[in-house]
Amino acid sequence: MKVVGIREFKDRLSEYVRMARRGEDILLTDRGEVVAQLRGPDNIRPAAYSNPVVADLHRRGLLVQAALNDPSVYPKFPRLLRGRSALDLLNEDRGDR
Repeated sequence: MKVVGIREFKDRLSEYVRMARRGEDILLTDRGEVVAQLRGPDNIRPAAYSNPVVADLHRRGLLVQAALNDPSVYPKFPRLLRGRSALDLLNEDRGDR
């Protein structure tokens, strides 16, 4: 991952765009603080990877993105409160309190 200041980035913009197209990530800094990241279309990740450290871990294979939750893998449980509500059960349990 290349780190570049704004002035250098502006002066050599075409070169950095070519680098991003080849798959290299470029961090853009302003007075030493990271303010933006340039990456090619193959490297676009969800917002969770906006942190450069997390993106680097993913690129190195040390972090795997979680898959979407699949409700079909969970068993269906029968309803326990047929015709009654939780409020009814609470009132019955409280009694005369």
